[in-house]
This record gives sequence, structure tokens and C-alpha cells, in this order.
Amino acid sequence: RHMVDSQVRPNDVTNHQLIAAMETTPREHFLPAELRDQAYIEREIEYAPGRTLLRARDFAKLINAADPQPGDLVLNVICGSGYSTAILAQLTEMVVSLDRDERIVTMAQENLTSLGVNNAAVITGDPVEGAADQGPFDLILICGAIEQRPEKLLSQLKDEGRLATIFRKDGVSRGVIYRRSGEAVSCTEIFDAATSVVLQAFKAEKRFEF
Repeated sequence: RHMVDSQVRPNDVTNHQLIAAMETTPREHFLPAELRDQAYIEREIEYAPGRTLLRARDFAKLINAADPQPGDLVLNVICGSGYSTAILAQLTEMVVSLDRDERIVTMAQENLTSLGVNNAAVITGDPVEGAADQGPFDLILICGAIEQRPEKLLSQLKDEGRLATIFRKDGVSRGVIYRRSGEAVSCTEIFDAATSVVLQAFKAEKRFEF
């Protein structure tokens, strides 16, 4: 509750269901034992190579802007240990969570099962390719920072579907919402984020320039 009162409520997060979910979901449950005492501090926590818990403020603002609805089918890309899935499952109808690391997929499913989350499935797959056979989706969350537009994931959105992520360019990270309207996809920047760890699958190719 102190984390929510100090890091979430003061930052224009107005979704009461989201606030309630973050107040009652134990973040420490999704961290290894040696990091659990850091679960509520105001910083990004890297708990495995390339896997982080976003700052509560950035995570809450991103989900709030994505506007999850009770009937939504959600794809949670690079779900990590399952915290984002646990939150989304309380706000939507069904969450399909995806990670390419089988060990992390097993961890996430065990974490969710132990908390009684029964409207989420964790699968192994390529985060760039997504899960077209499970969609199309009302909402897609990439839980971390990316450096390139996720074209294949955007193609898996329903009409008026949203994709929420953090886009990092030139050393600056911003929470963004992509929205599909027919064949067109728009992108709106929502807030400045503190995230610095870019997800390996979504790093931009390095190019040499004279």
C-alpha cells in the first residue's frame, strides 16, 4: 500500500481496479529470495539476464494508458516471472503470456498457480513473432523497453486494439501506446520512463555510419 500511495497514486493513475490489483499482489513473490527485500523500492529491478520488474510508477502508468477492459483478450510479451500477468489477469478476461526462456516460463506458471490465477496461460515462443494462433488481441503488453517498432505484434491486434510498451531512442525512454484502426496504426507517447534495460529481442540493429 505504501508503494501504491507514494509511487502510483501521485502519478495520474486513475484506474481503481489497477490500483487495487497492485495493492494486493505481492511483488516479492515474483523475485528470487535474495531480491525480495527490494520488491517495493522505487527503481527497476533486474532479477535475471534481460528480465526486470519495471518501476511501479512506470508499470502503472503504462497499464493505465492501455485502458484494459474486463472482456479483453491480452497478449503479455516477455512476461518474465509473471508479475505483469498477475495484474492483467485481474483486469481482463484472459491473458496469454509469452517468453522464450523455458525456465522462466515454468517459473511464471508456478508463481501464477500458487496465487490462484486461473485465467492466464504461459507459453514458450518467440516474442518478436508473438502468438498469432491465439489472437487477434484487444491488448498487447511488451513488458520492457524496445528500440524498434514491433510490426508482427501490431498485426495481431484487433481493430481498435492497443499495444503498450516503452520505446527507447537516443538514450530516452517513453511509455507509448500503439492503436490499430483498420489498416492504420498510430503511436502516442504518454510519459517519460526510467527504464534503461532494452529487451534483447527488440534491440535495434547496430549500423555503421561514416
